[in-house]
Amino acid sequence: MSTGKGKKRVKNIPVLYNESKKKRGVMLTDTAWHSVQELAVKNNVSASEYLETMIRKYCVTEA
Repeated sequence: MSTGKGKKRVKNIPVLYNESKKKRGVMLTDTAWHSVQELAVKNNVSASEYLETMIRKYCVTEA
C-alpha cells in the first residue's frame, strides 16, 4: 500500500487520491474494530487508510 511518504501535505489537497477525505462515522463491533487496527498496523497505514483501501479494492467500480 502506498503511504504517500515524501509528499508534502497541504490541507484540503489530496495526496493519495483525486479527492480530499472528509470525516465520517462508522459503527463497528469491538471485534471488527480491533481487527481493522491490527491489519492496519501490519500494513503500516492508519485504520482510516486501511478501510479506504479495502473499500476501493473490493467495492468501487470504475464508471
